[in-house]
Amino acid sequence: MSSIDFMDIIRVILASIFSVVALFLLTKLIGNRQMSQLSMFDYINGITIGSIAAEITYSEEFILPIIAMVIYALFSILVSYWASKSVKCRRFLNGTPLILFDNGNFNLDSLKKSRLDLNELLGECRNQGYFNVKDIQTIVLETNGKISVLSKSDKRPTTPEDLNVIVDNQTIPINLIVNGKVISDNLKASGKNDVWLKNQLDKLHINSAKDVLLAFCDETNSLTAFKY
Repeated sequence: MSSIDFMDIIRVILASIFSVVALFLLTKLIGNRQMSQLSMFDYINGITIGSIAAEITYSEEFILPIIAMVIYALFSILVSYWASKSVKCRRFLNGTPLILFDNGNFNLDSLKKSRLDLNELLGECRNQGYFNVKDIQTIVLETNGKISVLSKSDKRPTTPEDLNVIVDNQTIPINLIVNGKVISDNLKASGKNDVWLKNQLDKLHINSAKDVLLAFCDETNSLTAFKY
């Protein structure tokens, strides 16, 4: 068994770092999207770029693999641009939603196209809280592979609008203290200051922000804090 040269180890380390940086930059260039939002083309393209990046770590050639990664990334961007401008292109790449169930009837043709077993479909419905198909109006298979379920009107949860009740809109709580540190930018954005924060902590019998794991301000302008 041949011994590993020290320079080979250094080269692999540097190549690994270089490939990770290149992969990160190209990913940012393509755009941040969740796996469920990727089209089949994006998914395959991502695997290919990742494979090339992995090969750089033990390949003696740097430039050619990087050029290949850039070409794949640019091609992905170009195809995404075409899809955003052309409905036909978007349908070709992403497909179209399939109605699997509607108004009490299963669409057998759509079920065959979706490659979904009936038990899998019912399992997806149960995951969304629908254990009885009779409560469902429509089931749609979206282009990202997820199942959307529309319940019948009389089975939907009651909303304040149904009861003619007016409620205030909720806002996202703003984190003011995280891991014992005051987030100054968030404190300023919330329209509060250090004096207000100190008074709120005093009301909660907390001596210092350093004693707080998490504290946030909600729409009622009150502070909720969790100590260590």
